[in-house]
Amino acid sequence: MKLLFAAAIATGLATPLFAEETIQNPLIDSESWTDMKYDILGDIEPAEGNGVFSVDAPYRAHDAATVPVVIRQTNPDATIQSVTVVIDENPAPLAAEVAFGAAMVPLDFELRVRVNQYSNVRVIATTDTGSFMTGRFVKASGGCSAPATKDPALALNAMGQMKLRQFGEPMMSTARREAQIMIRHPNYSGLQRDQVTHLFIPAHFIDELEVRQGDDLLFTMTGGISISENPVFRFGYSDNGAPNFHIRARDTEGNVFEQTLPKTAQG
Repeated sequence: MKLLFAAAIATGLATPLFAEETIQNPLIDSESWTDMKYDILGDIEPAEGNGVFSVDAPYRAHDAATVPVVIRQTNPDATIQSVTVVIDENPAPLAAEVAFGAAMVPLDFELRVRVNQYSNVRVIATTDTGSFMTGRFVKASGGCSAPATKDPALALNAMGQMKLRQFGEPMMSTARREAQIMIRHPNYSGLQRDQVTHLFIPAHFIDELEVRQGDDLLFTMTGGISISENPVFRFGYSDNGAPNFHIRARDTEGNVFEQTLPKTAQG
């Protein structure tokens, strides 16, 4: 009887937690978005985006400084030309603007962001038929001020190193593949403190990125302080047969990093 009673208590305690982890987290009303909407979109009024693409992000982030956001096309007839990622309650809400080449259709794209407090993470997509918006509400705090994972000197020494991973083999009928690109960069937000001096570390982040396979554009990104340290991008693409990816990144200090990576790298 005691064992049954203990099991019942454990089940009763665990159920709300399990429910919370699996709950859907749609966008909620946001005064911040109302105030900033015109500055970001101008006169554009995006339609409901759930029928065109989906956005996946955790309801409760495990690490507020590295929150995965997955944007996946759900309407096969749409062509998503670009997306704008906005984190309503971040100090600099406009996280990234990403434009896509033809090889990225249908879109399946993941990036990682910082979330500074409980906030909507919204994505506005520009398509061949208009603009659409959807997103997720994420519970996280302190992502923009979280300490960097490396000593500043070590982080700067490794800055600009790049790594490519490929996943699986191409499907013969469509030549679709999946890849991940990681770029070493502290992406300082300007809100983090040096753990020795306790002074704020000046903002220093990748603000421009271009990724190509051979000569063909895959995507470009204009980014801000909300992109995570050591940015990671995972995406599906149509393989054009070129042997390499060419990646060019520029940061706010004017540093330019370029690297050509062979597609033979495997996950």
